Amino acid sequence: DLVETLELRNLLGNAATTMHSAEERKESRGAHAHEDFPDRDDDDWMQHTVAYFDEEKGKTDIKYRPIHYYTLDEEECATVPPVARVY
Repeated sequence: DLVETLELRNLLGNAATTMHSAEERKESRGAHAHEDFPDRDDDDWMQHTVAYFDEEKGKTDIKYRPIHYYTLDEEECATVPPVARVY
């Protein structure tokens, strides 16, 4: 029972950060699809979502950080430009 309680405690924080992160993003990108926002929006959303969960307050804080448009070694692995996924 203790292990299941600890797992549930962890999963609830993960679920909260996933839900709030998805709600903030106003676009569809890959597997993260929104019916309300069917298109990709690279101008506004080409960034990483970073979510923090405060377990004591039960609050999720969402922040963003820029992505890197380069690889560590361009000679070994060239940068791949972003493109929309089509299925």
